[in-house]
Amino acid sequence: MPRTVAVIPARHASTRFPGKPLALISGRPMVEHVWRRCQEARVFDEVLVATEDARIQEAVARFGGTAILTSPECATGTDRVAEVARARPDIEVWVNVQGDEPLVDPAALRVLADLFRDETVEMGTLVRPLEEDEVDSPHVVKVALALNGDALYFSRALIPFVREPAEAGAVRRHAHLGLYGYRRDTLLRLASLAPTPLEQAEKLEQLRALEHGVRIRCGQVVGRSVAVDVPEDVARVEALLRG
Repeated sequence: MPRTVAVIPARHASTRFPGKPLALISGRPMVEHVWRRCQEARVFDEVLVATEDARIQEAVARFGGTAILTSPECATGTDRVAEVARARPDIEVWVNVQGDEPLVDPAALRVLADLFRDETVEMGTLVRPLEEDEVDSPHVVKVALALNGDALYFSRALIPFVREPAEAGAVRRHAHLGLYGYRRDTLLRLASLAPTPLEQAEKLEQLRALEHGVRIRCGQVVGRSVAVDVPEDVARVEALLRG
């Protein structure tokens, strides 16, 4: 395995949920739940939190983690991960773990990290089977795959379109999970590029990579992820933690 670091972008200034990384879930800050699950994966040389706010940095230090202060001007979590990566040429692979998914599966993180055992993989992500109730939802991103597992395209629309209903059973449809891994050079290159037309049309950052010819290898997992987008989501996650 190449040296691999997980970075959890944790932004305090969320419009819909200010201070979200510090929201208590079963008595612990949400960012701690994500950090602990990254540790449980046992595939990362380090697990870091990247934040623009000293309050989050202090909270991370209290539970034994390390948080790096990054620019408040970072537009995306990827930009925040790239800022950390610029100062660490010793690390080859960087994994961006969403800071608002306290139930992220350590096994899924292992699948993502393992993609980089293949030296030809520049960027990786995860997919799972698309479920019937998600077919028409623009909030669930779909992905069409090449035979080798590389992404052909991501869309909020249902892809592929099946022209003949009789062929529908032969098509496996996939939903995308928003976890990414990058070779350092690829990450820094993508962070330096302007948004691209398809990216702006679909509002999907990963399309920037495809539009610039970067191949994205997709690891296959099962099970939906559960994100905390608004305060009301906290109770739902706590109920799932209780089992």
